[in-house]
Order: sequence, then structure tokens, then C-alpha cells
Amino acid sequence: MNTFIIFFRFTDKGIAGIRESPARVEAAKEKARSMGAVVKHFYALSGLYDTMLMLEAPSEEHVARIALSIASQGNVKTEVVRAFDEQEYCRIVSEL
Repeated sequence: MNTFIIFFRFTDKGIAGIRESPARVEAAKEKARSMGAVVKHFYALSGLYDTMLMLEAPSEEHVARIALSIASQGNVKTEVVRAFDEQEYCRIVSEL
């Protein structure tokens, strides 16, 4: 499985209902699990993004479905990136 990070930014609707955010986090994690991902970490962030979810999933398509499903609730906008661990990074660089 590959590692991905989904970054979240609150929409106006999401920030207006911020008190419900912890329950939405749990729902998002459960949604990811039900769609075949292994949830590794959740963090609240300062800066450009409000929160992030790190997970492992079989493919980009799995993560796209997860991100779209979460975003369809209207509380967040998402951005997905593929993350490479140190071993993967070193292998990639060694092949240059």
C-alpha cells in the first residue's frame, strides 16, 4: 500500500459548525477505513491547511474516492498528495 496525505481546509459551513468537527473527524476516519485505507495519523495544523489525515491505501483511485466522499459533505475542501517514506525516497534518488 502507498502512503497519502489528505489536507483539509474548512469551508464557511465547516467553520460555522466547528464544534461538530471532532465527530466529523471520526466519521472521516471511519469512511477511509470502510473504503480500504489504513488511517495512520490525524493532525490539526496551523498555516495554509486546517487539518490533515495520513493514510495508506492501495491506489490513487481509492484515495480520490475517500477525499471526494469527505468533501461532498460540504465542510472541507481537500488536497491529496502522495507521500514517500525515506526508503522510497532514497531508492528514487539512487535511480537518477
